[in-house]
Formats: sequence, C-alpha cells, structure tokens
Amino acid sequence: MEIVNTDILIVGCGPAGLSAAINTTIRNKKTLIYGGDFCSPKLNKAPHISNYLGFWDITGEELRQKYLEHVRSLGISIEKQRIDNIYPAPGNITVVSKGKMISAKALILAIGLQNPRYLPGEESLLGKGVGYCATCDGPLYKGKRVAVIGYTKEGEEEANFLADLAQEITYLPLYEGLGELKDNIKVVKAKPKSILGKEKLQGLETEGETLELDGLFIIRESVPPAQILPGLQIEKNAIIVDRSMATNIEGIFAAGDCTGAPYQLAKAVGEGTVAGLSAASYVDKLSKLK
Repeated sequence: MEIVNTDILIVGCGPAGLSAAINTTIRNKKTLIYGGDFCSPKLNKAPHISNYLGFWDITGEELRQKYLEHVRSLGISIEKQRIDNIYPAPGNITVVSKGKMISAKALILAIGLQNPRYLPGEESLLGKGVGYCATCDGPLYKGKRVAVIGYTKEGEEEANFLADLAQEITYLPLYEGLGELKDNIKVVKAKPKSILGKEKLQGLETEGETLELDGLFIIRESVPPAQILPGLQIEKNAIIVDRSMATNIEGIFAAGDCTGAPYQLAKAVGEGTVAGLSAASYVDKLSKLK
C-alpha cells in the first residue's frame, strides 16, 4: 500500500476547503486536498451572487473558477478521491483512500452538507455485511455473493475489483451512462428498497426482485463522517466545533456547511480560513513539542 505523508489533509474542495488550503499553504504547511469529481456543484449552479462582500455582481461559476485559479497559483493539487477510513491519533492521523494511506498531522473536514438517505437496514447492518469500501473489505467475500450499489461511476471500479474475488457479483447503477464492467458482473437496473437481515446481512430487496447476498457495498460520492470517524460529535446533522473550528477529536477541524447553518458562502470561506489557521498552529505546536 502506498504511504503519503503530509502536514495537513483537507477533505472537501468547496469554498471552505479551498479557503483552508490557501491559508495552510501560505503558512508553509504541506497540504493535500481530497475532493469529489467536481469541486462545489452548489457554487456552480448559483446563477447570481449578490451578498458576498466585494463580488456583488458575479455568477457562482465565475467565482468558482476564481477560487480554483487561486489554488492552482499556489501549486495546490486536488486529488479526486473519496476517503474510506480515518484512524485518529494525536499528531498522526491515518487516512485510507483507495489502497493509499495518508499520514497527516492535522485533518480538516470541509465536506459540505451531509444528509444521506440511508436505505432501510443500512445503519443497523453496517459492518455486518454492509460496507462502503470494496477495495478495503472485498477480500473477506472471496467466493461469496456480493452486490454493489453505485450512486456514482466510482462504483464501477469497486464492482470490477470484486469481480475477481466474488462467486457472484451484482451491480446496481443509480446514475446515467454506465461504463465498462467485467463480463461476470450482472447489472440490475432497479432501485434498492431495503437491506435485509438482523444479526448479519441476508439480502437486498429491489423494485423487481430480492437478491440473496453475503456482502453489500454502497458507493456514494462521500461517506458520512460519523461512519468513517467514530466518536466525532455531531448534533442535528452538523459537526460540533469550537471557535477555532476544532472538533472533539484532537488534530481534527471542520468548516463550512458541515458545521451547520447558516449555509452561506461567506460563512464557509471564513470558517475555512479559521480552520486553516488553527490547523497550521496545531502543527507548529507539535513541532515544538518534538
């Protein structure tokens, strides 16, 4: 497994994440950004912005391009990868993403508004046959019956990986434009209704049939933070932070819509700035302790 070391890892490439990255980089901290396929769809769709200081007559897409240009000017790259697992420890936060391990001194969550619509049975069967990362847990299901629900095209990569392991592999694409899948993958174009099982996964009920399964992987654009970071304090779907944007877990900060209302551009950028400064200060303190 490839291991990457950095000072600060930022998860999310919207206004909060990019604002944080600019400030950590200016303070000479090695910074990585992990984001989705498209940085800030919400900003891209805004036809007009009138309440952002200094930019009272601009489209969301024009402002989005200015943000990205600013980030590129500082040599900051954005990895289009999803985070699968986070293992926190003071001064050494380990993050797993697609067979790559990132070791960071501090982490900033700027993941936007998280309000996943869980399938019935999903939460209760998580870790009991239901998971979010096939490349992480796939080997556990060698020779077994597995299905992948893909909300994004990333699900195709996960299904193709499992095709070399599982006895039976079924793929349910919940998007348009299906790509190339291996020949032994059965495609079911039906919406999932509920996940079946009590003590462990037994199957998946769809609109057209019931699949008997040993394993099920659900691939969304992002994994809810509470699922990949147990112990993170969340209230009413918002990550709890203090004035420095620090969470209850040492070395982990959060900014933007994921910290709650108001869901405003200026608030996201401002919180990203504070989170970036706080994370940089935290890394400096670690260096002094050494």
